[in-house]
Amino acid sequence: MIRIGLTGWGDHTDLYGAGLGGKHKLKTYSRYFSVVEVDSSFYAVQSKENYTRWTMETPEDFVFVVKAYQGMTGHSRGPVPFADRETMFEAFRESIQPVLEAGKLKCVLFQYPPWFDCNRANVEALREAKRLMGDIPAALEFRHQSWFTSDMRDKTLAFMSREGWIHSICDEPQAGEGSIPTVPAPTNPEVTIVRMHGRDAANWNQGGGPNWREVRYLYRYKEAELLEWKEHLSALAKQTKEICVIFNNNSGGDAASNGLELMRMLGMPTEPMAPRQLDLF
Repeated sequence: MIRIGLTGWGDHTDLYGAGLGGKHKLKTYSRYFSVVEVDSSFYAVQSKENYTRWTMETPEDFVFVVKAYQGMTGHSRGPVPFADRETMFEAFRESIQPVLEAGKLKCVLFQYPPWFDCNRANVEALREAKRLMGDIPAALEFRHQSWFTSDMRDKTLAFMSREGWIHSICDEPQAGEGSIPTVPAPTNPEVTIVRMHGRDAANWNQGGGPNWREVRYLYRYKEAELLEWKEHLSALAKQTKEICVIFNNNSGGDAASNGLELMRMLGMPTEPMAPRQLDLF
């Protein structure tokens, strides 16, 4: 089974008609896609009330990929509002209980920062994170190429498989050590995540310019590039039961249209996007 979705549901203006309020966007989003990545959970541990509302607003077969809080992956460079790591992980696990109880949690996504390189201390940090998550399914995404050098690639994949990590496969710019190659290899027979970050190498790293954070994901996938992924997904589907493809290339609002385009390539039914204002005349 292949699911296509996007990062968040608030910013994809092509999906929504003019004047649609924020509280209606997730319900509208779920008419187009069957999975979404919750990225607000990266910036703050969300309330159980939020998760309860989100599960109730979506269809029975809809699922969530919830991004791990930034303090859990070492992104936070300042203090975090928790006494220790155990307390932080406990608060996060407790917050997502409504999604678990509804049967709508596909996994928690641990995206580690570009400075999280392949060394013994970080391998132990991954073991600790997996232990603290218990039996909650967790996906792992790297941002430092040392994990997938020619001499480490197979060892990294074997480690992920042994430890029970779901592989979050990336399509992203090849822009130095702070990026990783596409490694289309599942590590879990049940689920694989694919995240489409675009291929804007010039703006991927901080050296790309003063507004690099705003334009980092400014990219529209070409038809030929999506056809490449159609072939990748066909091969992956023979090795894992379910694949969730998440488009994150939304600096210019391209994620929704690229997601729907890939769905059509795969023969999946799609809803037409809301008409633009000029199309009404």
